[in-house]
Amino acid sequence: MNNKQQNKEQVSASRRQFLRGAAVVSAAGLATSVSHAVADTPAAPVTPTESEQGYHETDHIRAYYASCR
Repeated sequence: MNNKQQNKEQVSASRRQFLRGAAVVSAAGLATSVSHAVADTPAAPVTPTESEQGYHETDHIRAYYASCR
């Protein structure tokens, strides 16, 4: 083989090795993120108090309404 062919084969081999490595790292990252998502338990739902439920006017909302008049 001449030198150019050997160089092309080395580049091709290193490129394939890089792509295989990238695929392995991507798969490992995906597996890690999925396992974290499964492992996380949802927090208890927050129930708002009676004063927090529904619409209520605050001072800054009243000021906005006054500026619109």
